[in-house]
Amino acid sequence: MAMHKRLYNVGAILKGLSITLRFMFARKPTVQYPSVRKQHAPRFHGLHELRRYDDGKERCIGCELCSSACPANAITVIGAENAPGDRKSPGERYAARYEIDELRCIFCGMCEEACPTDAIVLTPRFEMSDFRRGSFIYAKDRLLVPADGGVGTPPDERPGGIPADLGGVAGKKSTLDVGSGYDATYNGSLLKTQRKGLTG
Repeated sequence: MAMHKRLYNVGAILKGLSITLRFMFARKPTVQYPSVRKQHAPRFHGLHELRRYDDGKERCIGCELCSSACPANAITVIGAENAPGDRKSPGERYAARYEIDELRCIFCGMCEEACPTDAIVLTPRFEMSDFRRGSFIYAKDRLLVPADGGVGTPPDERPGGIPADLGGVAGKKSTLDVGSGYDATYNGSLLKTQRKGLTG
């Protein structure tokens, strides 16, 4: 009986080693980061960005729906009234303060779904590492795209104006084609131009 048990143990060890040997000679899935970077799908939930219209106005109207929808309470929005002579966004309000705590964020995309103007979107950019916790608080100065990076015609200057391209980001991102899908966001289009070393 003892001999039978020993043979069973030897068989189990050999079975385990056979799995090790099988994978030892297989092609390795390891990517040599950072010289080679993984190519994510355009719909990948990475770093956020705040979008603009093509006239430079901010899409965010300070409605705080993204903040309400966020399950991790990672978003802080404080809205303010637009001044007649200095309009930051179409409509009555704009986001005077907009912050995302990327350490609390779970990258679920609910902020993107809740936004009525397609202002906040998640991009394919995934490199956000830093040494200080405070560096992960992304304020408007880091989230907002440059004035020349805006897209889409702004709605009429009236409260509750609806952008003509509402839902366009989700439609463009719903693809595996990097060539077209990365153009849905400003950071995505930048990443597309930095594709040297990216692997599929």
